[in-house]
Amino acid sequence: MTAAVSPELQHEIEQFLYLEAALLDEGKFHEWLAILADDIHYWMPTRYNRSRRERALEFSKPNEIAFFDEDKSSLKMRVKRLDTGMAWAEDPRTRHLVTNVQVRPRAETAEYDVSSNFLLYRTRLETDLNLFAGRREDVLRRTPEGWRIAKRTILLDQSVVLAKNLSVFF
Repeated sequence: MTAAVSPELQHEIEQFLYLEAALLDEGKFHEWLAILADDIHYWMPTRYNRSRRERALEFSKPNEIAFFDEDKSSLKMRVKRLDTGMAWAEDPRTRHLVTNVQVRPRAETAEYDVSSNFLLYRTRLETDLNLFAGRREDVLRRTPEGWRIAKRTILLDQSVVLAKNLSVFF
């Protein structure tokens, strides 16, 4: 078992994740981009239905098919598209709920492995509604400018995505 972090650090990281959720829900995407490290890897592997004994094969591996496999440049392009006002299908209302935050120090003194559960509610127009649930595995980095998300892996609970698109940020 890894060493526990102080209650103060746990609280600080939780508050950072809540701030991130608020930025996304309020559509402050440029402010959200600012809290991403320049070397971020933003990845959502696909999930397969597997038997219990094959759980290690449940998610696609790096360099296999993924819903997202992005860097900061591609995330900036997505935000730029939203800025045009022409991406109406990609402009929903969202509510990000973050819970069960677990923090573990890494060998690099300024980085932490942070696992959290999420529920993402997305609605658009009168009847278009989606719920996404899962776990995020982040690497957070403390910098002189504040916390930065250096890596995010998004693990959806569902193996079949029924939404019309996956154009939201997790």
